[in-house]
Amino acid sequence: MGKVEIIPIEGLPIIAEGDDIGKLICDALERQGVQPKDGDVIVVTHVIVSRAEGNVVNLDNVTPSEFAKTIAAQFDKDPALVEVVLRETKAIVRMGDGHIITETKHGFICANAGVDRSNVPGERNVAPLPVDPDLSAQKIRQRIRELAGKNVAVIISDTHGRALRRGEINVAVGVAGLKPIRDRRGETDLFGYTLKVKQTAVADELSSAAELVIGQADEGIPAAVIRGYRYEESEDGTARDLLWPMEKALFR
Repeated sequence: MGKVEIIPIEGLPIIAEGDDIGKLICDALERQGVQPKDGDVIVVTHVIVSRAEGNVVNLDNVTPSEFAKTIAAQFDKDPALVEVVLRETKAIVRMGDGHIITETKHGFICANAGVDRSNVPGERNVAPLPVDPDLSAQKIRQRIRELAGKNVAVIISDTHGRALRRGEINVAVGVAGLKPIRDRRGETDLFGYTLKVKQTAVADELSSAAELVIGQADEGIPAAVIRGYRYEESEDGTARDLLWPMEKALFR
């Protein structure tokens, strides 16, 4: 594999509705003296994608349902925020200890249906996940290819918790240009053992690696380039490939 490099994309502006993220990334990299290369992976946080796509909700404009009010009172939450969460939810997985764990319309299991308040301008604004994160990733990828002439992969990431482990990590919610899972079944290990169940979620691992340089607070770095990782290219890979079907989801 050799060396893998993670390059923060610095100097991006505060992203607003209608902004061309692919062009802004290319411009920012040029100012850094970094040229996109074939095989690069561009990891972008979902919040700036949602903002560019106009997928931002002002809580003052939300009328909460009676169900949202009931949940909000039980968990000491903003009823308008709970209403937005419910609108992004396909199913409530669990509620307790002040947390609402849901299955989003995309099929992701996460807190608050992925609705984010951090890094969203406006005290009462929140950003749900992009409507179609895979399509969003594909558009950014195509734009970079048009402008830089390079074949890159793009991952849209979000910060999720994990069953039975503390802390959060970045995971892929949108994928374009790569297979999100490396199927290693049939390979042999150092001692000749044939792997039978090994499937590596490379899109999630790349997302988590990028978060080492992406800022969650005041750093202002919402994207990164991962260079040197040899992934399997694919025009058909999606973030949904990372999801367990219901009948195999042991933690549900």
